[in-house]
Formats: sequence, structure tokens, C-alpha cells
Amino acid sequence: MAWNEPGKDDKDPWKNKGGNNQGPPDLDDLFKDLGSKFGFGGSGGSSSSANNSFPNALIIVAVLVAVVIYAYSCIYTIKEAERGVKLRFGEYVELVEPGLSWKWTFIENIIPVDVQTTRDLPAAGFMLTQDENVVRVEMQVQYRVVNARDYIFSVTNADESLSDALDSALRYVVGQAKMDDVLTSGREVVRQKVWAELDDIIETYNLGLSVVDVNFKDARPPEEVKEAFDDAIAAQADEERYIQEAEAYALSIEPRARGRVKRLEQEALAYKQQTVLDAEGAVARFEKLLPEYQAAPEVTRQRLYMATMEKVYSNTSKVMVDVEGGNNMMYLPLDKIINQQQSVPRTMQQPVQSVPQSVPSSTNSSTGRTDRFNSGRN
Repeated sequence: MAWNEPGKDDKDPWKNKGGNNQGPPDLDDLFKDLGSKFGFGGSGGSSSSANNSFPNALIIVAVLVAVVIYAYSCIYTIKEAERGVKLRFGEYVELVEPGLSWKWTFIENIIPVDVQTTRDLPAAGFMLTQDENVVRVEMQVQYRVVNARDYIFSVTNADESLSDALDSALRYVVGQAKMDDVLTSGREVVRQKVWAELDDIIETYNLGLSVVDVNFKDARPPEEVKEAFDDAIAAQADEERYIQEAEAYALSIEPRARGRVKRLEQEALAYKQQTVLDAEGAVARFEKLLPEYQAAPEVTRQRLYMATMEKVYSNTSKVMVDVEGGNNMMYLPLDKIINQQQSVPRTMQQPVQSVPQSVPSSTNSSTGRTDRFNSGRN
């Protein structure tokens, strides 16, 4: 049924000004209600209050955005390798562990400190040794942070303080050492002493650092005397090489010497046993000959003499002389006899036959020499 049919009093449902309004609200009325709820505008429905409602809404939105931004700025994250130092109005509050955390922006401040990364710190320069020589030393220190609070608050800049401490410790240790020790064999000692000095300085000033390693990179004399020191270093290297070669030779010759000593001991023991057995055998033989000697002394003596001469002549070079030819001069080849004795074993030596070389002489001289030879044999 239409609203304008007869009997409906021509009532327009969209323009119902009184009673219960069942139609959609007016936009002006909606803005007025919002303004009244937030406390903007008067009780009346003037056009001026409607015009002021829009700027007030912008202010509200701006405040809400500012609150969201502030809340977002209060959230922070500490990485796994870091520790956070929390400050409230510049005063230390606590140490923050890795993870997501909250702080009050403009009131609290967070300083992240890397406590796992190993850092490098080089140091180099010309330094004076104990024996008043100048050397250039290069060293590198590896360190890391172990206490974030001390690292931030103990000194103004812990890294610069450690650099100054390294330079001071290095110059002190080099000044207490001789040049040869710094350049050659004493580098490890210098490295250990510098490390110890650094640890003492770090502990004294509470730098919050820990030295991981100290590397002695290089040490060399000035260029003006470099060649002379290179020669000295080469000589020391040769000395060490000779010592090592001598030790190796000693280790190789010692077992052979011990074996030779053992062999000589065994030979000496065998010779001792052989000598004792020979002596015992000789005693036994003489004991057997004793009854025969007592029964016939002259015969036994002659037999022993002949046996002894046979033994002696069997190992001796002999010269056979023919006395029947009547020669008055004889040539003995002594050089051949000596050479034969040196080249041929004594058990293998044979008699040497000499060919007499004679000079004519009288029969009486030959006969007299023969008589003297025969008398000598008797």
C-alpha cells in the first residue's frame, strides 16, 4: 500500500520530524553527535560547531599515530652475539640478554655490545733494546669483550686504551731484551711477556676485555745494518743445523759403537778362555813329559829342542846356502824376503832360494868359512 493513497494522511515516511523516526539518520546530525561525545562544540546546533569538528578529529588521529610510533620505538632486539647495556637517564640499570625486549624511549637507552667477535689490534714501530740497538717490531693482538659494563663505563674508549697498553707493554718488554733475542731465538719469550703485561693492564683498569692471542709478526733491524744482521742470522741458522747434524750422527754412530764394544768384549772373553785352555793343555803336556824327562833328561831335551825349532822355522822365511861351491861372497835378497813376509801370511810362507854370486877366491878362504859355518851349526 503506497503512503500517498487515500486514508494515509499524505505522511512521507522520509520526512518524519517528530515522534519515532524510522528512517536513516542525517549526516549533519551524525557529525554533531560525534562532536558532542568528544567534547567539541556547544549544545546548540550552530554551523560553527560543525565546522570545528573536522580539525579536532585530525588531532585525535595524530595523537593515536604518535602513540603507536612511540610504542613501536620502545621495542628493540638484541642479537645472539651481543649483550645490551640498559641506561636510565644515563645511569646503568642492567645487562640485557639476547632477544626481544622493551624500553621506555627518551627515558632508557640501550647500547649493544658484541661479546663474541674476535677483534684484531696491530702495533708496530722502532724500539730501543737493552743493548741500545734499534729494531722495528710488528705485533698483532686478538681480543674480545668479556664484560660489557666494564667495556662501556671503565674507560672512555676501551679499544684505544688497549692500543695504548699494547704499545707501552711492547716497548717495555723490548727494552728489557737484547737485540739478538728479539731478532732470533727470544721471540717466543718476548711474546709471552707482552701477553702477561697486557693482562695486568686490562685487570688493573677493568677494561672488560680478554686477550685471545698475541702474534709476533716480524722483527728486523734498520735497513742500514740489515745485511750484517742477515749474515749473523744465517750463521746462527748454520750453527743450529750443524748441531742437529751432529746429534743425528751421534744417534747413528752410538748403536754401532755399542755393537763394537759388545763384539770386543765377546772376543776378549773368547781369547781369555782360549788362553786358559792353552795353558792348561801345556801344563798337562809337561806333566806327561815329566816322567820321561826324569828317566832320560838329555834325550827329552833334544826332542823338545827339535820340536821347538820345527815350529819356529815353519813360520819363518829361510835362506838355503850352498857351501860346496867354494864362494867367498853371498848376496841375500832382504828386500824380497821382507816383501814376502808382508804380503804372504806367515803360515803360507815358503823358503826363498838364493842364487849365490861368487867372486873368485882361494881355496883356503872357502874352506875356513865352511868350517866356521859347520862349527856354528854344531
